[in-house]
Amino acid sequence: MSENVKLRPEIAALGAYQQGRTPSPHGFKLSSNENPFDPLLGVLEAARSVTAINRYPEQAAVALRSRLADKFDVEFAETLVGAGSASLLQQFFLAACSAGDEIVYAWRSFEAYPIMVTIAGAVSVRVPLTDSAEHDLDALAAAVTERTRVVVVCSPNNPTGPAVSQAAFEAFLAQVPADVLVLLDEAYREFATDPDAVDGASLIGRYPNLVLLRTFSKAYGLAGLRVGYAIGPARLLAAAHATAVPFGYTDLGLAAALASLDREAELFERVATLVARRGRLRAGLLAQGWTVPDAQANFVWLPLGERTPEAADVFFDGDAAVRSFGHEGVRISVGEEESVDRVLDLAQSVRSTWF
Repeated sequence: MSENVKLRPEIAALGAYQQGRTPSPHGFKLSSNENPFDPLLGVLEAARSVTAINRYPEQAAVALRSRLADKFDVEFAETLVGAGSASLLQQFFLAACSAGDEIVYAWRSFEAYPIMVTIAGAVSVRVPLTDSAEHDLDALAAAVTERTRVVVVCSPNNPTGPAVSQAAFEAFLAQVPADVLVLLDEAYREFATDPDAVDGASLIGRYPNLVLLRTFSKAYGLAGLRVGYAIGPARLLAAAHATAVPFGYTDLGLAAALASLDREAELFERVATLVARRGRLRAGLLAQGWTVPDAQANFVWLPLGERTPEAADVFFDGDAAVRSFGHEGVRISVGEEESVDRVLDLAQSVRSTWF
């Protein structure tokens, strides 16, 4: 019987990552921070040009890594491509940690962090966010011990939205021991409009323990093709590369990512549209009396406390699927233009009923 098969107890007890709910075909899916725009025609054509799907993908991702090296003005060996930035996070955890080592991160942050830490055999050290739903970088630095191998900073933070400032992040790096890996998770960096927000690209080469992680899933709209990348010291990236599952990404994804880099001007016009839509959504929620943290990604955070599950159901029943987080709040992705008024109407209904 399968009950006799020995498993790691922490894995057997571990819940899998849950995907955001999907509404009816006529509703708005605002639960997964996806880009609501259809892929650009040139990007689709590039992906469709890849026909040798009977062959394994080109594992070294030479063309894409070369473009990224040019974009960030680094050496080829200082780039790494993976199946999304989440996959790369897992690879770095595996590369840096042995059983019982500690990984420090803010909480609440990306829901997959504790899952990945457990898979790596490490121990999560969660540092609470501030009252304004921001990283407490001094507390993060203070949480580092002799057992700490990795510290993760998510900016803008998923799911609450605020970004870490450049000055605060550099002060934080000065406090972290040089033998502790710092991962700057910038999956939503392209949406940040705060001029003080940290930009990992400006720190490349200055800190030998810093790696920045970005993705083509969000701003570039390639969530379904799973392509992310890391920029950092070659030795650290080589170690993470050694932990990767072979052929984790596809030639379709690599081709689409390259085509997206060729069309950044048009893609960033879409990002500007989403940022303006985000501003209208947040302003509408604030006008209703909600407390909404500074939104620097493609979503807003609505703290709902104990009413979170019921409120999430109200949104879902109103054909606007949002992401629910326990009894803390909901994250609402910036979707189609028509979704803004729908969300505001439903949020007003929730507020009138329970708040």
